[in-house]
Amino acid sequence: MRIESSEPAELSLSIRDRTLLYESYMPFVRNGGLFVAAAEGRSLGDQVRLSLHLMHEPEPLQATGKVVWVTPRGAQGSRAAGIGIQFDGKDDALRRKIETYLAGALGSDRRTHTL
Repeated sequence: MRIESSEPAELSLSIRDRTLLYESYMPFVRNGGLFVAAAEGRSLGDQVRLSLHLMHEPEPLQATGKVVWVTPRGAQGSRAAGIGIQFDGKDDALRRKIETYLAGALGSDRRTHTL
């Protein structure tokens, strides 16, 4: 199902665990990005506004971006269904904050939701 709208989709996500953050972060896309499991009705190129409750941050962090990855239900390898959102790069604070939380883990070869 595709949701048609001229307004960006608004998604709220909470990641309070470093392992889940590692599995969700997409460092291989320009400006960074996050995989949002079970987000349905979005297609490549759709604009998204994200409110992220990250780790121990007192307030949610805001980001805008676009869908650059779609994993459908029933995907090969038992991958979680969802979308990957590429940050637009207008405010690099979220990417920097995520990479600070993941310091030392980004070079790992552990499996993620996308690769």
